Amino acid sequence: MTKNFENFPVYIKSLELIEKVYQFLRSKGLEKEFEFNNQIKRASFSISNNIAEGSEYNNNRQFIKYLKIAKGSCAEVRSMMIVSKRLKLGDENAAEEIINLSREISSNISNFIKYLKENIERT
Repeated sequence: MTKNFENFPVYIKSLELIEKVYQFLRSKGLEKEFEFNNQIKRASFSISNNIAEGSEYNNNRQFIKYLKIAKGSCAEVRSMMIVSKRLKLGDENAAEEIINLSREISSNISNFIKYLKENIERT
């Protein structure tokens, strides 16, 4: 990849997700949920960090590997938000918004992977 990851729309969306997660964690009832808070932060950071790290290899096969990890982290974020709703932790509407955004990011990553696979350098 020759583009800077900072300009990838999916990377920008992943930063929006981190912001929404942090806003969600300010919800009443989550102050003492330290393990939950740390895990959801790590999962949300993993999305943007894997997009960034994978892009720096300048190799589509490597990049795809990191994008798949980012996709897995999207699922982890969704799972944690589903759990938060079931346990009535935090704002339910904010949790649903995070779930929807993580689905959108996951779909965008899938499309990006498809594009990269179609353009893999022949070595």
